[in-house]
Amino acid sequence: MKHDYMEIGLKNGVSIKAWIKGVPVDQQAIEQLHNTAKLNLIDPHMAVMPDVHWGMGATIGSVIPTKNAIIPAAVGVDIGCGMMAVKTSLRAHDLPESMSEIRSNIETAVPHGKTRKGRDKGAWQKPAQPQINAWKVMLPGFDKISEKHPMIAERVNHINHLGTLGTGNHFIEVCLDEEQFVWFMLHSGSRGVGNRIGRYFIELAKKEMGRHIKNLPDVNLAYFNEGNPGFDDYTEAVAWAQDFARLNRELMMQAVIKAVSKSRGISSFTLINKAINCHHNYVSYESHFNRKLWITRKGAVSAEEGQLGIIPGSMGDCSFIVKGKGNINSFKSCSHGAGRILSRTEARKRFSLQDHILDTSGVDCRKDLNVIDETPRAYKPIKKVMQAQSDLVEVVHTLKQIVCVKG
Repeated sequence: MKHDYMEIGLKNGVSIKAWIKGVPVDQQAIEQLHNTAKLNLIDPHMAVMPDVHWGMGATIGSVIPTKNAIIPAAVGVDIGCGMMAVKTSLRAHDLPESMSEIRSNIETAVPHGKTRKGRDKGAWQKPAQPQINAWKVMLPGFDKISEKHPMIAERVNHINHLGTLGTGNHFIEVCLDEEQFVWFMLHSGSRGVGNRIGRYFIELAKKEMGRHIKNLPDVNLAYFNEGNPGFDDYTEAVAWAQDFARLNRELMMQAVIKAVSKSRGISSFTLINKAINCHHNYVSYESHFNRKLWITRKGAVSAEEGQLGIIPGSMGDCSFIVKGKGNINSFKSCSHGAGRILSRTEARKRFSLQDHILDTSGVDCRKDLNVIDETPRAYKPIKKVMQAQSDLVEVVHTLKQIVCVKG
């Protein structure tokens, strides 16, 4: 039977079905996938997306189905990281010739980046009313979690990170689609509090496994079995962090819309259709192959039949609004982006500022040495990534950014 995936599993592990035809995959990622596939809790197979690359704890771009257990490091520390996008009634001809004011207004409206010493520019110093109201909703759940695990609440950023972007590959973009409609799109997760929850439970899983951890191919694959003390606490905490991440994106999008609307020369506009807000680092309890499984999408998006999702390219490439095809072999999933082809360190060594300026031509964005690790050529070509998963999603819109805000 013809299919678009490749089998890359080993004899002593479950099958690995990988949508990687025509895209580069580093050997480290393959070895990491093989280690994960050896775990007897994986059932019935693993799925690998074309943006796959090595990651801390578990391979980014993988879908890991587990029976009666969860691997916290597979979910990772940016719990609930994901994308949000909304189409507006604005068109290209409604925009000013220079986008610098719009970019500046967005950068002012949404804290981004991180200051290592002193006042952190990436956090709210005095949360505004939207953050206060949102935190009131989240606080009861957080109190319940931290009452059982007090270390999670020690000097952690929570309300002051609601509605903030972060660093690394997180971004806010203004884009144009194929009909020249303006879209706002952003990428972020659960920020400091999600990181704290993730790291705490990764270590707790290692501790709870005790002497059995030596039987794992990688200690980062420590897991909680259903019925163990940490399992219920982790599922409660990870669900809360995923909700925090979704709310974080909503608050940022509200701020972006407001920032653009007050920019000079921008007439009043409306939003077209409901915004898409999807996780790509998360765990969910789902039914597949006539069994209930914990599905961990580590850099992968749910692609149920007809479900809308977002697959972004690099800061100089196209992004895509997609509709899922409900492919059962991928556990109804697709890639979460282009995927890195070079580490941050290697990208800094290989590319110059002039390379970056050339590759981001036409985009109002940062063009300085501190963002070289995010330069377009550090990522896989998004069009090849999309070709490799044509049986997973259908392209609904192709977006090209004209503004990109990075931390």
